[in-house]
Amino acid sequence: MTLEECYKELGGDYNDAIGRLRSVRLLQKFVLKFLEDGSFELLCRSLDEGNIEEAFRAAHTIKGMCQNLGFTALAESDSALTEVLRGGGTDTDGLFAKVKEDYERTADAIRAYQSQL
Repeated sequence: MTLEECYKELGGDYNDAIGRLRSVRLLQKFVLKFLEDGSFELLCRSLDEGNIEEAFRAAHTIKGMCQNLGFTALAESDSALTEVLRGGGTDTDGLFAKVKEDYERTADAIRAYQSQL
């Protein structure tokens, strides 16, 4: 699997990401580092605990990473969740389910790519 194929699997925009970072090697480095980031786990834990402020920070961090890396599908679903949390909203179950689905799709695609390096 190439990095470009990985992007297709995760619903991302490879050309946007490579245009921003200007190097396949640099893009690969940050794509692989995405798996090491603990923001998704923090989001899950914060929502479980009802800590909306911390959940907002975690969701906002995920959104920024995804926008920078061109992870379009996850960026879009997480953006919707981020805005509800920004307003202090607690009715996040449906939005979080979509974020979780998109996150898992993204992580699975990256792991598949990583396994072939």
